[in-house]
Amino acid sequence: MAKLWTEPVTTALRADGLRVADLDTSATPGFLGGKQLGKSMLPERGEVLSVLQEKLFAHGRTGGNRRVLLILQGMDTAGKGGIVRHVIGSVDPQGVDHASFGVPTEEERAHDFLWRIRKRLPAAGQLGVFDRSHYEDVLVVRVHGLVPQSEWEQRYDRINAFEKEVADSGTTIVKVAMFVSLDEQKRRLRARLERPDKYWKFNPADITERAFWPEYQKAYQAVLDRTNTDYAPWYVLPADQKWYSRLAVTELLIDALTGLNLDWPGANFDVAEQLRLLDQS
Repeated sequence: MAKLWTEPVTTALRADGLRVADLDTSATPGFLGGKQLGKSMLPERGEVLSVLQEKLFAHGRTGGNRRVLLILQGMDTAGKGGIVRHVIGSVDPQGVDHASFGVPTEEERAHDFLWRIRKRLPAAGQLGVFDRSHYEDVLVVRVHGLVPQSEWEQRYDRINAFEKEVADSGTTIVKVAMFVSLDEQKRRLRARLERPDKYWKFNPADITERAFWPEYQKAYQAVLDRTNTDYAPWYVLPADQKWYSRLAVTELLIDALTGLNLDWPGANFDVAEQLRLLDQS
């Protein structure tokens, strides 16, 4: 792996000082190989991820409190669903808690914006995945003026405090902001319109939202500038190339799980005695 990456993926994608307007969404930061090599690596790296995730699951089943939360944030067609299918799909589903946050329901709107998020935080031993998240409340809400600026403006500090609380509880937070170019988004939207089996994925509002991209750039920049912390860092993922997105997120999760330094839980029974009883059964 060291020869294929010029630097750790956590360094290559870290958001520190990044300007959204300058991002090359077709780039593959830190990776020396091309598409074929990147795609060929995914099964092997997926196996590594699977073993690490199983250790986390076993840890939770035996009294541990560690967990990992992957937050995927991006415009429509950025590839969040592909990450869930091709990266998270490589691990044991028993240990995965996947939540997708769309337009708030009437019940959710009656509560604080973090209420529905708190309800879906992963339990001990779980790999939690948020497809969109509490950041919708400083992105879509800001761009479309759904609440006064005085309200969304104070949410950045509240998000930081919330994520600090979550991190302190034993959760490793991995936040990934996925960006595609408007041209690539147009290609992906067209592909949905040209295939009857993809109609279900198309939302006419996606075309409307394209006109707001300059406003979204400003909103995303504010998110990166104001909520990129040591306990919940942002990783910025150029997402025009799906194979790179999937490989990079796999590596981010491998890094997060490796950092937990978990081992297989020891037996809470006499192994030799159980083997003897098994032989006699």
